[in-house]
Amino acid sequence: MFDERKPNRLIHEKSPYLLQHAYNPVDWYPWGEEAFAKAKKERKPIFLSVGYSTCHWCHVMERESFEDQEVADLLNQHFVSIKVDREERPDVDHLYMLVCQMLTKRGGWPLTVLLTPEQKPFFAGTYFPKHARYGQPGLLDVLNTIADKWANQYEEVSEISEQILEAVKTHLDTTERGYLDPTILDKGFEQFVTQFDERYGGFGDAPKFPRPHDFLFLLRYYKQTKNKRALEMVTTTLDIIRRGGIFDQLGYGFARYSVDREWLVPHFEKMLYDQALLALAYLEAYQVTKDEKYAQVAREIFTYVLRDLTSEEGGFYSAEDADSEGVEGKFYVWTPEEVKKVLGEEEGTLFCQCYDVTPGGNFEDDTSILNQLGVDLSAIARKRNLSLDELEERLAKAREQLFAYREQRVHPHKDDKILTSWNGLMIAALARGARVLDNPDYRVAAERAYRFIMNFVRREDGRLLARYRDGEAKYLAYLDDYAYLTWGLTELYEATFQPEYIEQAISLTKEMIELFQDEENGGFFFNGKDAEQLVSRPKELYDGATPSGNSVAAYNLIRLAKLTADQQLLEEADQQLKAFANTVAKAPTGYSFFLMAMQFAFGPTKEIVISGDPTHVKTKEMMKQIQQTYLPDAVVALAPKEGDGRWFPLVDGKQHKAEETAVYLCENYSCQRPITETKELMQSLAW
Repeated sequence: MFDERKPNRLIHEKSPYLLQHAYNPVDWYPWGEEAFAKAKKERKPIFLSVGYSTCHWCHVMERESFEDQEVADLLNQHFVSIKVDREERPDVDHLYMLVCQMLTKRGGWPLTVLLTPEQKPFFAGTYFPKHARYGQPGLLDVLNTIADKWANQYEEVSEISEQILEAVKTHLDTTERGYLDPTILDKGFEQFVTQFDERYGGFGDAPKFPRPHDFLFLLRYYKQTKNKRALEMVTTTLDIIRRGGIFDQLGYGFARYSVDREWLVPHFEKMLYDQALLALAYLEAYQVTKDEKYAQVAREIFTYVLRDLTSEEGGFYSAEDADSEGVEGKFYVWTPEEVKKVLGEEEGTLFCQCYDVTPGGNFEDDTSILNQLGVDLSAIARKRNLSLDELEERLAKAREQLFAYREQRVHPHKDDKILTSWNGLMIAALARGARVLDNPDYRVAAERAYRFIMNFVRREDGRLLARYRDGEAKYLAYLDDYAYLTWGLTELYEATFQPEYIEQAISLTKEMIELFQDEENGGFFFNGKDAEQLVSRPKELYDGATPSGNSVAAYNLIRLAKLTADQQLLEEADQQLKAFANTVAKAPTGYSFFLMAMQFAFGPTKEIVISGDPTHVKTKEMMKQIQQTYLPDAVVALAPKEGDGRWFPLVDGKQHKAEETAVYLCENYSCQRPITETKELMQSLAW
């Protein structure tokens, strides 16, 4: 049916989100000069709609309004309509999302903003139904009101847009220089304690986002202070979300967030960045506690990503939708009858009992989201005269059968664009998984993704790009792309000790400084100086669903500076921390990844040099011991052979000879005597 309809300009785009709207009757334009020129020539306001392809409420607004001829006629007559994929143009999204948050005290997608032809905002909101309901204005009413004001009160609208833009520019500069005070780490911890949900884990009330970087900070805080409360908040939450509906109990992987306090009902879309960051959190929890269950969750996440989100060329896809067949969650939910149809009466009854599948359901239309939140498996096993291992074995078999059955359902839409930034996060997670779990398959996957980015997502002159899809790489890379990929490369180096990765990390970092640095106020802008200049240049620091590029850049700068003893990087790291010190001090829990950078800076930190033939058994043993130990406060280098010029000052004089193996533990570049026995190394690394 759609093929018979006339497409709009979005048909020529590569973005899955824009292509979803290519057959709307709305005369959509992609963001660009053609749309702006039309708006100026015809003196029309711009209707800007921002979303992404796996966004449930974006789909709802499309069905209700953008596929509706009445709405389309109004937009086409009085406005120039622009569609933006927030994942392709996060710079546009960040700028106008701030406008929405300032004007309405809330944000989200779809993002709806009205602009002058000069791109200055004068109205903002999120989702609007076609007609007003439950006190929420309808899109038709909003558009008619704005069209009237634009025609009859243009000067007032123009003045409002100028005022909003000035306020936005003030909010965009998040740099508040200050001195670095270690007590900010304690303040951050104390605030997390007050926000912690004692009953259900996580922080705050519904809706709940996992925010894995909060856990990474708290685990480091636990190591530094031995305060068990920090560890308890992490393990409690990680345990609960694994049992909750936010985790796909059959196919693995985490949904983006839970709509309720209990982690039962997810917003079913799965994002690549969540998988990467949560894998890191579970890996670090495993390193700290030595509890195998956390390692298993990391493996499950990687299973999902490598099975469902990996391209043939090695890059990682962005996301899977919440909806299938136009219904949110339909792919994931079950009824007792359907479970028993697959498993039979006896095993089906057992599975339903263990995964909260009931006749009344726990979700819409009497369906159930699989979860084990209120389930006591030990009690069920005892009642059935089974050992816990026997019960787990039967459930594992049942899960395999149900997964195979579910695979025959209509799958949610997959956003198959490859983003440099999110791939950087996944490279970091897989590289860490490779060394912590001693799994070379993860290393291979991380290296393949890195090669893909280097080969296909760069301009001819080497300038990094942000997005690849369907043979096209496009959009100059943003700060997040540089910062996340650099993080991935440092993790790859510590997983492989291949000098190429650290050399590339240093190269990207220097390019990042050149392209993004705010030389006047400090910190880094979100878009490069060679990129399209919007009405204001955003600078992000808040660590939301993903850590900000500025936070990750700070962490990378400190890590690389300590590894290389490069004085320029040391100075850049110091300036980066000072640039935001007062901003972070006001609300530290909003900047947990930046706090990690501060932890690294405050120390004490270690520099570890491994000297020995990496193919030798003893060297491998000692490397493995270091790689699997929780050492967030250390940088690790492998000294090359004598005569190899590719080495850092850290390894000077420590190049190995013959088959000797030694490990140098250093602090502030002052080293202890070399350790030559694995047992002694284990004792020295203990904390």
